[in-house]
Amino acid sequence: MANKIHPTAVVDSKAEIGDGVIVGPHSYIEAGAVIGDNNEIGSSVWISSYSRIGNENRIFHGAAIGGPPQDLKFTGENTTLEIGDRNTIREFVTMNRGTSASGKTVVGSDNLIMSYCHIAHDCRVGSHIVLANSTNMGGHVEIHDWAILGGMVPIHQFCRIGAHAMVGTASRIVKDVPPYLLIGADPTRPVGINVIGLERRGFSGETVRNLKELYKIVYRSRLGLAAALEKVRQVLPPIAEIAAFVEFVESTSRGIIK
Repeated sequence: MANKIHPTAVVDSKAEIGDGVIVGPHSYIEAGAVIGDNNEIGSSVWISSYSRIGNENRIFHGAAIGGPPQDLKFTGENTTLEIGDRNTIREFVTMNRGTSASGKTVVGSDNLIMSYCHIAHDCRVGSHIVLANSTNMGGHVEIHDWAILGGMVPIHQFCRIGAHAMVGTASRIVKDVPPYLLIGADPTRPVGINVIGLERRGFSGETVRNLKELYKIVYRSRLGLAAALEKVRQVLPPIAEIAAFVEFVESTSRGIIK
């Protein structure tokens, strides 16, 4: 399929553009950018030389893709931003490339990234994630698959959001959010397991019940964290979801939200 590039768009001859790509008015794609097939790029979008974009993404007006890190230690290293397939990237989203610390920023596939979100240098964003408007990440943040973040959520650098977690609007994330949790704001705190989200994803009733028991042990038993995890191992079945929660918590460097 032929590409459709608006006459006012600037696409450098050294950019690699796939088939079926639409580029809107006044967009600028630099030399060295790699863009796959069937992408739709709106008006006034900037895509830097260091961007690697897969197939069937939709990038809306004013997005800035692959810009240099907002990091005073950055000295122009050859780093990248990698984006997968079928993402929706709404108006004025900014995504920065990596630093020498990891070499790249990575965004997976099938994500909805709403207007004014910021994905900073060296972040790792998985797949099937929803980032509502004005969610802003510090460097090195990890968002695991199927997480949902409400609008205006600031995330401190190096924090992790676990798989299938749901974070409420305006929650201030300064520690790791374990998988499967529901996080409320004002004050930011865990309020239970993300039951509705898990049911929508097809988790069995038995699995959800076991995760509820895990939540009670870790967050309501008044045990220390190490003792709570040991009790989880003793009294709950060794299913994959329990193991994933325990592994996530034991690997934290910033501590978990409590």
